Amino acid sequence: MAAPLLLKGFEVELFTGRPDGTVVGCSAEAAAALEGFVTEPDCRNLEYTTPPEASYPRQLELLLEPRQRLRAWLAQRSLTLLPGSTLSLGDSRRFERSDPDNAYHGYIEASYGTRVVTASVHINLGITAMEPLFAACRLMRCEGALLLALSACSPFLDGVATGAHSQRWLQFPLTPEQVPLFSSHQHYIQWVEEQLAAGSMQNVRHLWTSVRPNGDHRPHDLNRLEIRICDLIADPALLLAVTAFAELRIQQLLADPGAHDPLIRSCFSPAELAQLADANDRAAARASLDAPLVHWRTGERITARDWIAAELEQLAPLAVELGLTATLAPLQRVLSEGNQAIQWLRQLEAGQDVAGILAAGIVAMQRDEQALIALAATDRPRALG
Repeated sequence: MAAPLLLKGFEVELFTGRPDGTVVGCSAEAAAALEGFVTEPDCRNLEYTTPPEASYPRQLELLLEPRQRLRAWLAQRSLTLLPGSTLSLGDSRRFERSDPDNAYHGYIEASYGTRVVTASVHINLGITAMEPLFAACRLMRCEGALLLALSACSPFLDGVATGAHSQRWLQFPLTPEQVPLFSSHQHYIQWVEEQLAAGSMQNVRHLWTSVRPNGDHRPHDLNRLEIRICDLIADPALLLAVTAFAELRIQQLLADPGAHDPLIRSCFSPAELAQLADANDRAAARASLDAPLVHWRTGERITARDWIAAELEQLAPLAVELGLTATLAPLQRVLSEGNQAIQWLRQLEAGQDVAGILAAGIVAMQRDEQALIALAATDRPRALG
């Protein structure tokens, strides 16, 4: 009998701006006018979340509905949504506060500047038992580079190519700088309390890492795994595919922890695993699918593309069992055609400028959303599994 699908939900950060790709901040006004939207410290991006829901077709609806309302509101102001996870056309020299009276926002600006002005998507997967939750955190921490490789979409900053595929991940200030591979819930509680006492974390939310446990009353009351490493995945169908990939790996872990928990199956120590995961993340940020990674099980060197392909082949029977084969399908297209960053860099090499690439990406983003809205209305179950 197939295991039930996990509850899942998303935190989606988006940049707003003009159809030519110029970033224009309006998050405070949008959040005041539209239910479900909240501000980020810089007004040029804003965030919405989807409620917990196990069904992938239902999550597609939950992802699209707020975006439709936001687009309608933006259109009245001759604005739109922008693809990408950095200030692709600038201006990264200036911080534009969404709430000048917010003391925590003031701390963010003073401490990090525009390094934090990025857009991303956080994937939350519901796990309420502590031992499985922390095992899943360890697995996703060790394989987060694969998710970044699939989602990388920030090769530009201030109108130029940076040399990276995910400039967002390279510039974002991971906090604290070194985070262990948590062996248990108690290890996590003790470590968080130590960071708060030392001032390396300002509050329980100030843990900015690739993967973290989450819940309403951290560090004690936890109910989900939050994957934070992905760049913005503008295509909701691809976001669901990346989520299904992560969920299938976690379902494998839950069914057989001894075979998939890095604390049990790796040739590395926990400290070495944490360092390895961070190094793989940086490599994926630089070269995404072509990044040379080190496998956490054996120390084998393997490209992100080959690692993902091998995992997908191994996951295929479980995907059939859980009805997720069609949901995963967009990943094969990414492996063969490249992620957003790779495609944009190809266009740059072919002679297009960054502004033109962004303008075309804006049109494609809205077109893909409209196609998914039509698809969800007519053939959702067959399309998404």
